[in-house]
This record gives sequence, structure tokens and C-alpha cells, in this order.
Amino acid sequence: MDTIERTQQQARELLNSRIDSVTDLVKARQHVADLEAQLVDAKKDNKKAYVRATKDGWSPEELKKLGLDQATTTRRRATKKPTETQSAPTANA
Repeated sequence: MDTIERTQQQARELLNSRIDSVTDLVKARQHVADLEAQLVDAKKDNKKAYVRATKDGWSPEELKKLGLDQATTTRRRATKKPTETQSAPTANA
């Protein structure tokens, strides 16, 4: 019986180390999800602030000279265009 209990204890220790690594993975994934959500919110705030600046009289050219161009919106549009272009020929074929 002593051998069985010792083997069971060793097996539990091995399982515990595996559980710890999975727990760390879950925590890391949750951290990434939290940061992605924060990034989405920050991008929304950025867009609102940009629109407000233009409504307050700043031209896009002036903002660009200040290093405050609408880069995030431009990148998003650039990402969409190739996808739309690629899907259009497939739909026509």
C-alpha cells in the first residue's frame, strides 16, 4: 500500500505542475483579451477626439503637420481594400 500511495502522490505532483502551466496560460490569454478591449476603447476615443478637433476648426492638413493625422483610420481602410479587391474577382468568376 505504501508504494501505491507514493505513486499516487507523485502523479498528483505531476498533474499539479501541468495545472499550474494551464492556469498561467489562461491568465495570459485573459490579459491579452483585456488589453485588446482597452485598445478598442482607446481607438474610439482617438477617433472622437480627432472629429472634435476638426469640428473645432483644425484642418486635417494642420493636424497632420502636428503629427496628429488620422493614421489609425487610414490603416484600417488599407486593410479592408485588399480584402474587398480579392473577394470581388472571386464573386465574378
